[in-house]
Amino acid sequence: MQDQPEGLNETYQRLVNRHFKRNATVQILNGMFGQTGVRLVQAPTFIPAYLFAISGSDFVVGLARSLEASGRIFSPFFGAALIGHRERILSTTLILGVLMRLQILGMAMAGFLLSNVHALYAVTAFLALMGFFQGMSQVTLNSLRAKVIPVKRRGVIAGARSFLAGLTSALVSYFAGAYLIENNVLGNGYASVFLMAFAIGVAGMAIVAFTCEPASVKVRERASTREVVRSIPSLLRNDPAFAKFFVARALAAFGRMAMPFYILFAATRMNISGSELGLLTLVWMIIPSITNMVWGILADYKGHRIVMVSTLSLWILSHLLLLFVTDLLGMILFFALVGLSRGGFVQSGQNLILEFGRVENVPRRLAASSAAVSLIAAIGPVLGGAILAFFSYQSLFITCILLQGMALSILVLTVPEPRKKPF
Repeated sequence: MQDQPEGLNETYQRLVNRHFKRNATVQILNGMFGQTGVRLVQAPTFIPAYLFAISGSDFVVGLARSLEASGRIFSPFFGAALIGHRERILSTTLILGVLMRLQILGMAMAGFLLSNVHALYAVTAFLALMGFFQGMSQVTLNSLRAKVIPVKRRGVIAGARSFLAGLTSALVSYFAGAYLIENNVLGNGYASVFLMAFAIGVAGMAIVAFTCEPASVKVRERASTREVVRSIPSLLRNDPAFAKFFVARALAAFGRMAMPFYILFAATRMNISGSELGLLTLVWMIIPSITNMVWGILADYKGHRIVMVSTLSLWILSHLLLLFVTDLLGMILFFALVGLSRGGFVQSGQNLILEFGRVENVPRRLAASSAAVSLIAAIGPVLGGAILAFFSYQSLFITCILLQGMALSILVLTVPEPRKKPF
């Protein structure tokens, strides 16, 4: 461990406070643009609908999403190894963020230039690469946020990021569905959506370049990716509270195995036009944008644990509601409820990771938890596709309810509020 003199801690905090407004503005604007571009691709509407349109297979949709998540399984450890020993991490964050978004450009070009069969292979490959770079990018971007935003202001900043990103995403997604896809703009409406997502996403990363990042007070010695991976078991043993949170968050991630199939389930109940696709995506985007600000304020006052418990409960309830949906209004209500719950769950989970244990271990905690969630996300869609092949949509949703119920029990009964624990 490379420790700097104790007095530098006060200097570091003064620098963080001095540049708080600037860095908060950067974080919020990055969310507004950077998140919007990525959300368009990761929404459970455009990519699944496009993949189904060019493949005609539920299983292929699930497989493609699984490969995307597979890219995120080990890459967070590369991200942690890249920055764990660095006093400044801004340049690494920018490079990885741009590399991730270049894969969205690749998907757009594949849609414009290739036949359906070749586009299917190319888009699937670009999704896997996007997941790979996203795994590293999430570690570096969240570590940067932990450095420049004080712990008791992260909730409201995260809420503001999500609020503006959601508003922008909602408007852009409705435009994407109702105009770009409905009118097959540039000869391929879906590829046009991906091209727009790339442009918006790169603009968001450019804003991050204006971050004022102080040098870290404490960093770890340089370690290889293998050493980072091998350190995770001891990291979990030395922090039992984080270990229990780690298990709960991973189990809750099984709820994501149904996400690629929401829109396909809706198509079994009604005809989905481009406008209706855009409307459902708008609902998915707009609800978290409004409610995540409330979740963030609640988290700053009461802690992120209570938000995580509340939102996971609502996520389970949304899957229960989906069992009884029969029309467009029901799907709108479902997308509203799952958007309300999942947005706050992701936000609280990401911030809770930053509050357990020692500050120099933040990249490794982020890598461990991200890798576990990504592993589940990789298994989930394939498992979901298999459940659909042999059983039914209802069986898939009930499986999600049971696994998320286990996660909720662990979270409520065994995971303490980390702010009340002396470090």
